[in-house]
Amino acid sequence: MIYDYVALDVETTGFSPHKDRLLEIGAALIRKGKVCRTYETLINIKMPVPQKIRELTGITDSMAGSGKEIGTAIRELTEFCEDLPVLGHNVQFDFGFVKQAAADHGLAFEKEALDTLKIARKVLPEVSSRSLQALCGYYRIDAGRAHRALDDALSAHQLLWKLWEVFGEREPEAFVPERLTYEPKKSSPITKSQKGYLKDLLKYHKIEPDRCIEDMNKSEASRMIDQIISQYGRIMRQ
Repeated sequence: MIYDYVALDVETTGFSPHKDRLLEIGAALIRKGKVCRTYETLINIKMPVPQKIRELTGITDSMAGSGKEIGTAIRELTEFCEDLPVLGHNVQFDFGFVKQAAADHGLAFEKEALDTLKIARKVLPEVSSRSLQALCGYYRIDAGRAHRALDDALSAHQLLWKLWEVFGEREPEAFVPERLTYEPKKSSPITKSQKGYLKDLLKYHKIEPDRCIEDMNKSEASRMIDQIISQYGRIMRQ
C-alpha cells in the first residue's frame, strides 16, 4: 500500500479523450495518508455544457465560462501531481483525458495508479453496485457534491482507506499500483476548407452557432458539419 499519492477526478463533456473536453479537474495531494493540499478548477470549454452533463454535475455555461484555459489548467495539474502515483475510481478514464490534454500542450503525464473500482471488484464481489456513490453509501462516507471533481477525488481517497482497513491484510496484492497506458491522438486544428464550408452551411440554413468556429479542431468541425447535413441537408446549388 502506498501512502503518498494524488487523488484525481475529472468531469468532462463526454466519454472520448480525443473528441470531448475536460470540464473540471479536482485533485488532492496525499502525504502519509493525509490530505495536504488540493487543486480544483473549472475549464472554459468555449461551448455550451451538454444538457446531460449540466444535469449530472450542476455545472452551468456561466460556471464553465469563468473557468481557466485548458493549457493553464493542465500545466498547473501536472505540476501539482509531481512524480507521485495517482488514485481514482475508474482512474483510467480520468487519466486518458489528462494524458490527452497534456500531450496536446506538449506535456508529459506518465503515471502508476491505484483504482478503487478495480479494488472493489476484487474484494467486494457480492456488492450489486460499485459506483463511487454506491460504495460511499455502503461505507457511510460523506460524498459531498457527487459528480464534482474535487469531491469525487476526496471520496475515492476515503474509500481507499476504508477498503484497506477491511481487506489490506487479506488481499495486499489488490493495493499495488499499476502503470497506466493511453496513446494520445494528435489533435489537428480546423482546416481552411472546413472553416469555409461550415460557415457556408450555417449561413445557408440560417443557423446561429453555439460556439466559436475558430476554436474547433478538425474532428470537431467534421462532426458539426455531419450533424448539420444530417438534420438540415446539404447546400443546394442553383
